[in-house]
Amino acid sequence: MSPDHTDLWFLPLGGCGEIGMNLNLYGHDDQWLMVDCGVTFADPDQAHQPHVQMPDPAFIAERADHLAGIVITHAHEDHLGALPYLWRRFKGRVYTTAFTAEVLRRKLVEFNLAGQISIDVVKPGDRRQIGPFNVEWLNITHSIPEPQALMIRTPVGSVFHTADWKLDPAPVIGPPIAPKIFQALADESPSAMVCDSTNALVDGHSVSESELIPGLRKIIENSRGRVVVSCFASNVARLVTLMQAADQTGRRVALLGRSLKNMVSAAKATGYWDSKHRFIDPFDLGFFPREHFMAIATGSQGEPRAALSRLAKDTHPDLTLEAGDTVVFSARIIPGNELLVDALIRALKARDIFVITAEEAGLPIHASGHPAADELTQMYQWVKPELAIPVHGEPDHMAANAKLARGAGVTRQLTGQNGDLFYIKPVVGIRRKAVTTGRLGWDRDALIPVARS
Repeated sequence: MSPDHTDLWFLPLGGCGEIGMNLNLYGHDDQWLMVDCGVTFADPDQAHQPHVQMPDPAFIAERADHLAGIVITHAHEDHLGALPYLWRRFKGRVYTTAFTAEVLRRKLVEFNLAGQISIDVVKPGDRRQIGPFNVEWLNITHSIPEPQALMIRTPVGSVFHTADWKLDPAPVIGPPIAPKIFQALADESPSAMVCDSTNALVDGHSVSESELIPGLRKIIENSRGRVVVSCFASNVARLVTLMQAADQTGRRVALLGRSLKNMVSAAKATGYWDSKHRFIDPFDLGFFPREHFMAIATGSQGEPRAALSRLAKDTHPDLTLEAGDTVVFSARIIPGNELLVDALIRALKARDIFVITAEEAGLPIHASGHPAADELTQMYQWVKPELAIPVHGEPDHMAANAKLARGAGVTRQLTGQNGDLFYIKPVVGIRRKAVTTGRLGWDRDALIPVARS
């Protein structure tokens, strides 16, 4: 199966019919362009399964000579994390922005791949010819530095690939959303828009990152003991927000967790961290009065080996929590992690530690990085694609996205699942099953792949 010069195809191997584990292929003129290569993690009730799971790349591995290149849209694990595991299977050249490249290089060291992968660093607004695909990087807003949407052009048609996004007028890090960028795309009538569906079932508009400071500051001000805030390590904007809230309440901050330290280090290396935001060494936490410091910790999803779980069990080497201290969850619970998070909260409360979740806070202390219904409608109205292809969601999310596209005037919508081949050109709006997809589990220590259905 190979696209000819009249074809423009879309083939998702991961992330279509599920949230996470994104791996997308675009086909034209006997070449393929890969967009993202991410992981997901096993549910807590899948203890027999490998923890790290990713798409089975067999389809493109068998056609590695026809892989024009690999574009990584941003540095979240569900878009980047599988590349160090799978790259040897297809060995493509990687194109991405500076921050994402910095995060990727640090991962490659762990996999003995440092210097082996060619990484082309691009800037927002750049256009590159990658085989038969002309790719343009477009600034968008999300919950990590330098998130990029893509405009992928070929002689027979074009695709606007959103990746993960929201419409944030004040994202704390990076430029605010610029409507003119996306309104201008309508002038060329994109053949298709492949779009994030994560929050398609959520009414209204997502909260801006800049709106979180009052709620976080109030919680910190009202806490009389130690404060520990847990959030996604990759959310550099949230780390800046927390630093601002700590400064306003007279608390010094320490980072607990290797992934947090790595992400801050990458932000410093690429100019996304203000030098005035300094941390204290975790070793010194024991010498600070309880009301004068705050810790930011990994483990908002209840991960057993993360810093927050160790604090709950009182096994963390640098910090012991006491009755009257406060733990704040500045993150949403990823579906599938509810049992882990619930057990973690129970363990903290059993020690008379106050727990505040985003759902219970009363003021915004977490902002999603994905578009709610009004934002999806707005983007469809700006871009005006011929065809909407919802991805990055479970079937009900994608169906809701398709309905919003239809209401916004997009006459054709097409939903499917991993392994479906979407014909964008020459016939708009046709889909057929093309590939039997699965996923690989991975033994991280032995680096041995195990096929999973």
